[in-house]
Amino acid sequence: MKNTIKIGIVGGGFGREFSFHEHPGCQVTAVAEMNPKRREGLRDLCRCDTAYETLEELLRDPNMEAVALFTPPPEHARHSIAALRAGKHVLSAVPAAMSLEECQTLKEAVEATGRTYMMAETSYYRRETIQARDWYREGRFGELFYTEAEYWHEKLETIMFTDGRPTWRHGLPPMQYPTHSTGFLTGVTGERLVRVQCTGWGDGDPILQHNAYNNPFWCEMAFFQTDRGHSARMIVGWHVGYPEVERASWYGSDFSFVMASPVGQPNAISESNRAQTIEVSDHYERLPEPLRHPSGHGGSHTHLTHEFISALQEARRPAIDIYEALAYTAPGIVAHESALKGGELLSVPSFDKP
Repeated sequence: MKNTIKIGIVGGGFGREFSFHEHPGCQVTAVAEMNPKRREGLRDLCRCDTAYETLEELLRDPNMEAVALFTPPPEHARHSIAALRAGKHVLSAVPAAMSLEECQTLKEAVEATGRTYMMAETSYYRRETIQARDWYREGRFGELFYTEAEYWHEKLETIMFTDGRPTWRHGLPPMQYPTHSTGFLTGVTGERLVRVQCTGWGDGDPILQHNAYNNPFWCEMAFFQTDRGHSARMIVGWHVGYPEVERASWYGSDFSFVMASPVGQPNAISESNRAQTIEVSDHYERLPEPLRHPSGHGGSHTHLTHEFISALQEARRPAIDIYEALAYTAPGIVAHESALKGGELLSVPSFDKP
């Protein structure tokens, strides 16, 4: 097993929320960020001497073997492919891609280069999801036949513009950012979402007009069928009278688990016709000592950091590898297409190995 992984961090916004500089098996050798103030802040946080303005400059640096990409989603596939072709292992923020064509091209790049790819989906390592996955593997649910998941990001319109200019968030189709919902199912059971009907809601607000995606919807609600004959309801929404939240409920023939809600409902389980509230462990024992502290998105950031580094050290596939990443991403892309077609039932292509 390799002792130290040398990594570059790209993106001084979201990239600041991850703990590579604390991981005992990792050394941050360079950072990249276009904004000078954020670039210096990221360099100081990561305790490294080298800072670049662009990803392209960083990729020419031979003093690293991996990169963590925290760049805007429309660039994720292109940036990941560039890094893979430069010989770097890749951790990418979500989603993996914005179109089915990008999904295919990214998959081909991973397979052709032989580099490791991982998507940093936070729902996979929320403490409740870790617990649900443990219970699923133990068989406690019986048959887990129905999952509900939702990602509400209230008032996203307040960050759709910077200095009067539209950002990548302006008009973003909700289901093209699906992984904070889809990951709650596929990340627990491994199931694939194979068919979808989706509806969208938009109120004609002028703020949605003339967006780069030609998207008319604030919120999209999808009903999926899985490759095991199960069902799932997934929601992603940008404008709703409800607090921001990522949460799920898992319903099985023998046992069910409902995550806490931001309006007061605690974590709860039901078994043998008896319901009770529960506390869920932070699972710190699964992390190196320096990473055993609170982190963003329900404690997931430190777990994601450790999984990527340990996968490289152990020369194994990471938990959310290219096939898992596309299984989380592609269903949302097709769901948005369904919503544009008035809820037509559509098939979701597979990007798994043949």
